[in-house]
Parts: sequence; C-alpha cells; structure tokens
Amino acid sequence: MNQKNYSLVIIILLFSFYLKAQPSKQLVNVIISPNHSDWTYKVDEQAVFSISVTRNNIPLKDINVNYKIEPDSGYRQIKTLDEGTFKLNANSKIKAPKIIEPGFLRCTATVVVDGKEYSSYTTIGFSPDKIKPTTTLPPDFENFWNKGKEELAAVAMQPVLTLMPERCTDKVDVYHVKLNNVKGKIYGILTTPKKAGKYPAILHVPGAGIRPYYGEVNEAAEGFVSFTIGIHGIPVNLEKSVYDDLRAGPLNNYQVFNLDDKENMYYRRVYLGCIRAVDFIESLEQFNGEDIGVTGGSQGGALSIIVAGLDKRIDYLAAFYPALSDMTGFLDGRAGGWPQIFVDDFTNKKEKIEVSKYYDVVNFARFVKAEGWYSWGYNDNVCSPASTFSAYNIISAKKELHVFHETQHWTFPEQREQRNTWLYNKLRQ
Repeated sequence: MNQKNYSLVIIILLFSFYLKAQPSKQLVNVIISPNHSDWTYKVDEQAVFSISVTRNNIPLKDINVNYKIEPDSGYRQIKTLDEGTFKLNANSKIKAPKIIEPGFLRCTATVVVDGKEYSSYTTIGFSPDKIKPTTTLPPDFENFWNKGKEELAAVAMQPVLTLMPERCTDKVDVYHVKLNNVKGKIYGILTTPKKAGKYPAILHVPGAGIRPYYGEVNEAAEGFVSFTIGIHGIPVNLEKSVYDDLRAGPLNNYQVFNLDDKENMYYRRVYLGCIRAVDFIESLEQFNGEDIGVTGGSQGGALSIIVAGLDKRIDYLAAFYPALSDMTGFLDGRAGGWPQIFVDDFTNKKEKIEVSKYYDVVNFARFVKAEGWYSWGYNDNVCSPASTFSAYNIISAKKELHVFHETQHWTFPEQREQRNTWLYNKLRQ
C-alpha cells in the first residue's frame, strides 16, 4: 500500500472511530439541568433539576414527561428513589432526594413526540472528593508485584524492530515492535523523529478490546518518541478480521480470565508488559533518558495509573476515565468500575473478590508519584464516576482533575487538546 492510500485508510478509520465515540444528534432534545452549574453539591444539600424539551431548538410544552431518580449504579443494580409523570411547562422542576453520604444521583427523563421516544439523563455529584474506595490493599500487594517485576527482569527483552516504509513520512520513522514479556510477547508501534536528537517519550496504553494499532505519527513529528502497545501478546499490524475473530472467540471476556488465580489472572502479564514497554523506551538511542509520560483512556486510563504506580521511571501520566477502579463497589451498594463484575453468582465468590484487589487501580493509585492530569464526566455509565473518584481521591501525588460533566464514555475534542497540551508541555519543560 502506498503512502497516499495508507493515509486515506487511517483517515477513514479515525473518522469512523470519531463517529462511534461521539453522541449522535437527535431531532428532539431532552435537557435536564441541575441548579448548580458544576453539577456538584455537598452531602445532604437539596438539588433541583429543571426539565426542558426542544425540537429544532424551539422549546416544547404541554407534553408528558416521565422521570426517575436513582443512584449512579451503572447498568447492573438500579434502585429507584423517586419517579413520576408531569405535564411539561416553562417552570418544570424536580427536587432530588437528599443523600447522606458522598456519591452520585442520576435523573432520567423520557418523552414521546410524534410517536417516538426520546430520553436523556444527568448525573450529579455529592461531595465526590470525599468518596472512599471499597476495595482494600492486600498485605502482600507490594511483595506480589515486586516478585513479578523480578520475574520480568530475568526475561531478556530481545526487541525486534521492523520498519514499516508504507507508514513512514518525511519526518517520522514507523516500526512494528516485538518484545519478550513474561509468558509471551508484547507488540506495539514505535514512531520516532527522523531528525537526529534526543527526545522525551510517551507510552500509549490501550483501551479495552482487540484491534490493530497505527502509532502516533503526528506525535513523533512534534518531537517525541511515541510507543503504542497492544496487550494481548499478538502482532498489532494484522488484518482487522483477525482481531474480530479473536474478540468473538478465544479472547472474548478476557478481562475476567483466571480471576480466581492471582498468579495467572489475565492482567498480570498485561501489567508487567507495560513495564516491559518502559524498559524498551529506556533502551532507545532517540530517548533523552529522562522524561517519560504515559496516557490512555478507559482500560488505558487504568493502565496509565497502574504503570505509574509500579514504575517510578514514569514522570507524568494523563488518564481519561480509568477502568478497573474500585471493582468491588457493587458489593457495597454503589457502582463499581468496568468491567462491572461482582453482580452475580459467577463472580461473587470470595477467591475472585480477593484476587481483584491485586489488580484494582485503586491499590496502584496509592503508590503513584508521577504528576497527573485526569479527566472524565459524571454521565459515564461504563466507568462510573464513583469508581474513578475512588482512585483519584487516594492519589497523593501532584494532580489535577478536569471534569467534563455531560460526557459519558467518550471525550470532546477539547479534552484531547487539553491533555496533549498539558502532557507535551510537561515533557518539554
């Protein structure tokens, strides 16, 4: 494939991802507005929602609105606190029940217009900075992961770099990379500036799923060594159909493989593989030897915190809505983090609950020393805000949180721009 055709494929793939990640526009918009502009209240404070419905940006009236208010408990455990129906007018308001402990409430409103149903929701926080995790730190947590790092260090990295000429530009070289990991390999895409020099590095860790990767060519053109990894121990430059088959077959639901065995839980090799990726960056002649950042969203947000907690070579981290955070939340009557386990008899077993503690982001967050930039929304129904705040609140390192309240499990372009500006500036300073 020549450079022109390859660039066209990348543009199409990125545009398709953008369409899937962003919310779709509807003819009728149901708007639920809390009476605090930051969507945030103190515990036991009265919150009030205003409801409006527009079509073609014109307010509708005299239609029935069905509403319900419930705790933010993801999709799995819903306990309705208030519900009802009213006739919409210019002053339609709903008082939320008061809550007595830090957490979140969600108001959902539904209308029917011309026979079609429209719905939306708004989630508000009550003293979210006071939310504490439900998971606990195993007494041998540090020893467990130190042994894992020792095992990894005993494995020769033996990097294999394969130049990908069809992806290179006049300013950037692109390589497919294979590294030895514990129990297998780590694969990724390395992009480096062609201009001779020493550069800061950025490790990109992936969100959940099985897919090919293309690397951050634009980032390398900006003057960074950029390494994007996959986590499944398979090459990241194969045809998409290969990953589709793996996702539907042998890797389906990989996130809970061996959840009752801490030595062989799926993510053990993944977490150690992230450290191996840092080893690789450190070995590169183009790396300046000092400045490494790590970034990702969802599962990648989790891995960003985890690798920073495990590896002091990470200087900066930038995480969107970290998954795998406070996974035991459901056992305590509130939303847990993705993959939303501990909600049925299959996972609600003592040995699985105990093993989860060795892999929960909260327990790695306790050891993070890298300066961090974090961002998520209150409306996220995959990585609930209760779970992400559980991890964020326990981080003692210098940090900043940027809440984009209405976002669900997606980001605005402005969030990405803010992340890049922060991370690039920190690495260049």
